Amino acid sequence: MTIPTLNIIEASRKASSKMANKDTPLIYNEWYVAAFKDEIGRSLLARTFLNKRVVMYRTLAGKPIALEDRCAHRSFPLSKSHLEGDEIICGYHGFKYNDSGDLIDIPSQKQCPKGIGIHNYKLVEKGPLVWIWLGDQALADEAKIPDLYWLDNEKWAATSGYFFHPGNYVSMHENLMDLTHLTFLHADTIGTPDYASAPYKMELKEGHYKLIREVVPTTLSPVWGETTGLAGKNTAARIATSEFLSPGLHQVSVSFYDSALDEATRETFKIHTAHILTPETNNTMHYFIVHGRDFALDDDHIEQFMHEQLFAAFQEDVVGLGALEEVLDDQDEQHFEISAASDAPAVATRIYLKKRADLENA
Repeated sequence: MTIPTLNIIEASRKASSKMANKDTPLIYNEWYVAAFKDEIGRSLLARTFLNKRVVMYRTLAGKPIALEDRCAHRSFPLSKSHLEGDEIICGYHGFKYNDSGDLIDIPSQKQCPKGIGIHNYKLVEKGPLVWIWLGDQALADEAKIPDLYWLDNEKWAATSGYFFHPGNYVSMHENLMDLTHLTFLHADTIGTPDYASAPYKMELKEGHYKLIREVVPTTLSPVWGETTGLAGKNTAARIATSEFLSPGLHQVSVSFYDSALDEATRETFKIHTAHILTPETNNTMHYFIVHGRDFALDDDHIEQFMHEQLFAAFQEDVVGLGALEEVLDDQDEQHFEISAASDAPAVATRIYLKKRADLENA
């Protein structure tokens, strides 16, 4: 058995100390997805984001509202209360709040004191997503919400889903940044044996990191081969870009084509997958996914087949990283990790996340 020398272990620990992990403070001054648009209605929806309890609903006019999920009186959860028009009436003692979070009525006394209320968090709807800002509300610039043009584009079709993920968002960003794991963790779904060893290139800019892997030629897994018409061809191409866009968003974009055909005449099939990571706590996460394609737009069979196959693969990520989380919870003073060459974008992402967290907490 080969044990790394003490110098190697200390060097790995020093490198890891610069990277975010599950214990790194969460980043609040950032846009995160709170829900799919159709999840927020006239019923009170409770969720926890970044260790903050939030209740969401729509006003009678249809405006989405997000408030702190506790009454200022005795901290009863307002999500277990009820709506009266646009106002929430606490289910414990009847304290009433307007949609700005202001306390406007106390039934046990005639006068309601001024200047008492609960946090109101800014929500913005873009396409099928509702984004929330949980930090300093004065810094909530809508222009900084990442642009996913294909979500609301008639030339693209999309399906979506949600997982409650029993792991931390840092590990999920790392998982998505280097898709070497497709060959192993996803061997039965979307991976192929040649994926891990395929050549790649990187683009590392502050706050925007990419790994581009070119698997050419290859034979596509069924989810891609059967839906593009490239099934069984050993000359297929799979060009995949993993891209960190923000602490709450990662996008994977892939192009497929037959590399044996002339570039000017061959058909190229493109997909985008928005992996939307909203921490619930340091150890749990809301995992929203939207998968889009620019082909077979009106083919319900292909859409259903692709959705089932892909979400089976995403379930493998949830299970796999949930298992990883258990190991991280049990680490001791002898714990250390090493990195490989293909980890460079993931390492850069983790360094950036820690830097953001440290600056915010400073």
